[in-house]
Amino acid sequence: MEIYKIFTTNEWAGLHINGTTKGAAIDLTDGYIHFSTAETVAETAAKYFANVSGLMILAVESDHCTDLKWEASRGGILFPHLYRDLTMADVLWAKPLPCNADGHNFPAGIL
Repeated sequence: MEIYKIFTTNEWAGLHINGTTKGAAIDLTDGYIHFSTAETVAETAAKYFANVSGLMILAVESDHCTDLKWEASRGGILFPHLYRDLTMADVLWAKPLPCNADGHNFPAGIL
């Protein structure tokens, strides 16, 4: 199952250049890397990235991700949390996630 991580272009560039990341500021604070599913990624984008431009969305295969735990979060929904650094080897693909007045424009096939 594909899971998704939203990064700023700077966060994505850091992962791309270094080959590994501990995540965004919220990930560092919480001690794990937050991911969303296809069912939750639009709400995540709206809640945490409203009116933010310059975003990237990354896909990771959850079945191949060691140290991934599914834990209850918003409204008791299970979210994937990665308890290790994210590596470039984990990333299936990365695409721009543009935002306009109507919200985020997700790549085809995610929602």
